[in-house]
Amino acid sequence: MYHQIQLNRRRSVLIVVLFVLLWSGLGYLAGFIAGGTGGGFAGVGIGLLLALAVMVYSLLFGKATVLAISGARPADPAQYAQLHNLVETLALGAGLPKPEVYVINDPTPNAFATGLSPKASAVTVTTGLLQMMNREELEGVLGHEMSHIRNHDVRVVLIVATMVGLAALLASLLWRSMFSLRRVDERVALLLIVAGAILTVIGLVVGPLMQLALSRSRESLADASSVELTRNPLGLLHALQKIAQNDKPLEKFNHTTAAMFIDNPLEHHKHWFHDLFDTHPPIEERIATLEAITGVQQT
Repeated sequence: MYHQIQLNRRRSVLIVVLFVLLWSGLGYLAGFIAGGTGGGFAGVGIGLLLALAVMVYSLLFGKATVLAISGARPADPAQYAQLHNLVETLALGAGLPKPEVYVINDPTPNAFATGLSPKASAVTVTTGLLQMMNREELEGVLGHEMSHIRNHDVRVVLIVATMVGLAALLASLLWRSMFSLRRVDERVALLLIVAGAILTVIGLVVGPLMQLALSRSRESLADASSVELTRNPLGLLHALQKIAQNDKPLEKFNHTTAAMFIDNPLEHHKHWFHDLFDTHPPIEERIATLEAITGVQQT
């Protein structure tokens, strides 16, 4: 288990490095078009500064941004006493500080964890999850989310999500500026087109592929870690079986943060294109794995 955690960390760091190199390449290409080789090297510096700025933003405001985008609000300790109690118990069992606890007012059962470290993390669940799950099942879901925090994979996912979101935002701004400018120098127009195209590819193709590479392995690992933490595979097994019956996505979610959820909201809109970018193993596969673990424990 710990070998897999270390391998997952190294893979995550590699993906972030590749993303930074991609931003540097974008800067070089844009600079080269604007001013030749000298401009290209200047563009590399600008690309690196932008990548670092995104990481600094993630460090300072990433968690708050994700929670705000998701419509999460702090869970009142009196109203959600059982939720707080389970989170505190699991945190104690995992040897972690108790994370902040949030709730999203949405009937769809789902949950996610975010943050930069165990000391600055948050666990969020929907009201639909709280209504649908019994205590054992809720414990299984929370164990899954606490495992993301314990496995230290929430930080890199948060940084990558911010990078993807920024690329998509910049691409949108560039395309809009193209249509709003009536007269523009040909070189400037070419620069805007190239930058917009590359940012669009990063936001719509490269970013989701990186999230896919991060999420598939970490979701399977979090399922297994939840069983280890709760010592009860039936809780998460039954929870995933209930979640699998839901066919309604969350009312409010962002494409860049969807991969953080225990059940990716985007994967309810099934067609061939989305299948290419599924960030989670099929839920039937996850259920089968937990059934196999349950069978082994019962023999």
